[in-house]
Amino acid sequence: MAQRTRGSGTSEARARLLNTATRIFYAEGIHSVGIDRIVAEAQVTRATMYRHFTGKEELVLAYLQQADRELRAQAEAAQAGEQSGADKVRAVCRTITAGIRSPGFRGCAFLNAAAEYPDPDHPVHHAVLAHRQWFLETVTGLLAQTGDAPAGPAGRHLVMLRDGAMASGCLSDPEMVSETFLQGVEGILRARSA
Repeated sequence: MAQRTRGSGTSEARARLLNTATRIFYAEGIHSVGIDRIVAEAQVTRATMYRHFTGKEELVLAYLQQADRELRAQAEAAQAGEQSGADKVRAVCRTITAGIRSPGFRGCAFLNAAAEYPDPDHPVHHAVLAHRQWFLETVTGLLAQTGDAPAGPAGRHLVMLRDGAMASGCLSDPEMVSETFLQGVEGILRARSA
């Protein structure tokens, strides 16, 4: 669903709504949270909410779009100054482990959203798939710089490792999960350079 142009700027009320929704959706899940609670905690009126978002679905999409922008920016910043493809892969993966180790970590916002929106035709599911496609293309492109073999299988392997680490990071010791994930990444890089 396309976002409305009217009221879709970055007003203070819109930012409060989106920040509140982001905090609650990530911590408690999307379906478990109603618009009334978001409006109350953001300290805006229901009318203000509907001036900025057509409904909860559009707010969920804005939440995922914001998460996507932040993760893309983190990945880009991590690569800055790194010379080799392998070091760029390592840097991107360290941003993942920094997230896993962060207070309040509850897994991947996109995997969590996919679990709540399994219908492949739903716009939220499409947003999840678009983010995942970007990540796959990003790591596959970086891995292509680390060896001559086709990088597609290695990219898919890294995405699967990341998915497992994101799911495990909120269920077990984040330090152990992060170390295991980074060891797996090194295994992929060794295989690429062999």
